[in-house]
Amino acid sequence: MRVTLNMRLSSLADYAVLLMRTAALHCGGTRANAAGLAIEAGIPVPTAQKLAGQLGRAGLIKATRGSGGGMKLARPAAAITLADIIEAVDGPIALTGCIDADGTDCCALDKPCVIRPHWIGVNRLVRDALAQVTLAHLIAAPEEAPSVAAAAVQPAPITSVEAVQ
Repeated sequence: MRVTLNMRLSSLADYAVLLMRTAALHCGGTRANAAGLAIEAGIPVPTAQKLAGQLGRAGLIKATRGSGGGMKLARPAAAITLADIIEAVDGPIALTGCIDADGTDCCALDKPCVIRPHWIGVNRLVRDALAQVTLAHLIAAPEEAPSVAAAAVQPAPITSVEAVQ
């Protein structure tokens, strides 16, 4: 059986970003219920309710039950990043399974391979790039939002021939 790496967000993480962006549009202290936000964001209501629980446990939204209840951002939109939202839903951001420092969560190889330290760095760069984009960017007009390419973290240059070998 062949497993391919799909470098896409899960549907749940994608919906979480949409839900959080929609909640950010209501910023200013007003609460909105999950069903209303789901309809506004165009996502299924049961999914929004599930996400509300996950995002609340991650400290990204505050929810109040009952009459006059609803949810709102737990922090300002500028303080919540794509990385925060994705990790709240999908766990650590990683392109490979090589995310544990001790190599216990690696692939099927008997021991960690020589490329593993590089994947750890790549995973960190991807997470850092996602951490550069905030909900405030996502609610701004596209021409006002910073370019992700401009915000991307630049890798350190290789400084010796030994590092390449």
